Parts: sequence; structure tokens; C-alpha cells
Amino acid sequence: MAAAAQKKRLGRGLASLIGERYEEEGAGRVDDQRTVPLASLRAGRFNPRRDFSQAHLDELAASIRERGLVQPLVVRPVKGEADTFEIVAGERRWRAAQLAHLHEVPVVVRALSDQETLEIAIIENVQREDLNAIEEGEGYRQLMSNHGYTQDDLAKVIGKSRSHLANTLRLLKLPESVQVLVREGKLSAGHARALIGRPDAEALAVRIVSEGLTVRQVEALTQEPAKADKRPKRAGEDADTRAAETELAEALGLKVEIKPGRGEKGELRIRYGSYDQLEDVRRRLLKHRDT
Repeated sequence: MAAAAQKKRLGRGLASLIGERYEEEGAGRVDDQRTVPLASLRAGRFNPRRDFSQAHLDELAASIRERGLVQPLVVRPVKGEADTFEIVAGERRWRAAQLAHLHEVPVVVRALSDQETLEIAIIENVQREDLNAIEEGEGYRQLMSNHGYTQDDLAKVIGKSRSHLANTLRLLKLPESVQVLVREGKLSAGHARALIGRPDAEALAVRIVSEGLTVRQVEALTQEPAKADKRPKRAGEDADTRAAETELAEALGLKVEIKPGRGEKGELRIRYGSYDQLEDVRRRLLKHRDT
């Protein structure tokens, strides 16, 4: 499959990968959808996610017991082993299905290369916000190291800004103990970015956790100006506005601009580079509407 065709397909998002039968360009093949025993499935070798919250698995298992498993897993055949499949997307659902005591689950079987498997696993987890920042960075690094992606190419494939990609990769330069705190959710990506390159990163990380410091407090503590402060100050813009822009940009992985108006009025602009990015923003804004 040509690289351009592959990236075009991946750029369509998960709708083109899960729950939709379609014919691959030039391959003349339709994905095989079936139900298979849980015992026939194996955890994915290329899943960037390493940490599975037991509490979240229990919640998902309870939902599966009540409603069943609606969305199929994406799997690929294991070479040399008949009727055995490796999970490409959906390992968390597989683990929860075991807790729910299911005997079989719906799957979509696809013939995928290692590169395609890694791409799909990363895209699924990033779009579902299932990865911590360290797992996300490790997945990006593996694609770049093993499959020749540049940061620009990879940013287009995953639907994130190049700055988000670069900032996430930089977290892998932190000491292992600091990375563990990020993995465990005790340290946010924003906190961790302020520690990059500091010889006292480990000590500061412990202080952040113990004292509950905010990202702004850490930036002031390390005397490192926020990213947004490095650009020329716009008329009517203050430090709080620039800090809010930075926080929103890092959360969305997109360029954000806040333009203050008269009084308390103003304008919020979010720039996107593809329909997938727009859909991601729409989904995030509507996520808690009915909760």
C-alpha cells in the first residue's frame, strides 16, 4: 500500500478503522467481521498504553454486563497460529470483557503490518484521550525511530499540531522517576514540561506533588517564562490572557488565540488544520453536555 494512500486513510479517523466495512484501495478485500472467543485474543505488542486503571476497568465491565460490548475490537491474525488474533485496538475493552465474564466478543479482522498496527493503536488512544503524556510520547518516538516519520508527517497523521508533538516528545528527556509520576497521574504534562532540562527536576517534582503546586507556580519557581510569553505582546493582552492561551493550546494540541474586547467581552479563536481536528474539538466541547 502506498504511503500517501495509507496516511489518507488514517487521516479519516477511527470511523474508517472500526465498525465500518470498506474495501482497501487496490487490495480488493473487505474486512472480516466476526465473533471470537476471548481465549483466542492476545494483548497487542504495539499498544502504547501500559497503565490500565482497575477502577476504570471495573466501571467498563459493569457497563458491558448491562449493555453488552457494542463496538468491535480491531485485531490481526497471529502468524503460524490458527484462529488466534492480536489486538490492534480495544485492549481495554478486552480486559473489561474478561471481568464481565463474557465468553466471546465481536471483532474486525484485518491484515496489518507492524507499522499500520502501531499507527492505529496510537491514533485510537490519542483520539480517546486514553494515554498519559509519557505513553503518548513513547508511541510517537517508536513511529519516528522504526518507521521513518518526520515530526511534520506524524503531526498530520495523528491530527495534532507539530508543537504538541514536539512538547510531548520532550517529556521523554525527563528523569525516569519524574516520568513515573506523569504515568501515575500525580504530575500533569504541564508541570512536567516546566522541569525539562533542570538538574533538580526530581526534587522539584516531589515538591510539586507534596505541596500541590499549580503549573503557574512551578513556572515562577523555575523562573522559566511560559511559552506564550516568548512572542511579542499584543495590545490589550495581559499575563493571565497569555497563560490561558497556553493552557488551552496545550490541552487541545492546537493554536489558540484570545482577543480581549471592551469590558469583559472578548473573542476565542481555535485554529484547526483538518476536519478531524475540528471534530475532535467539537467532541471535547460536547463531552459533558448531558452529564
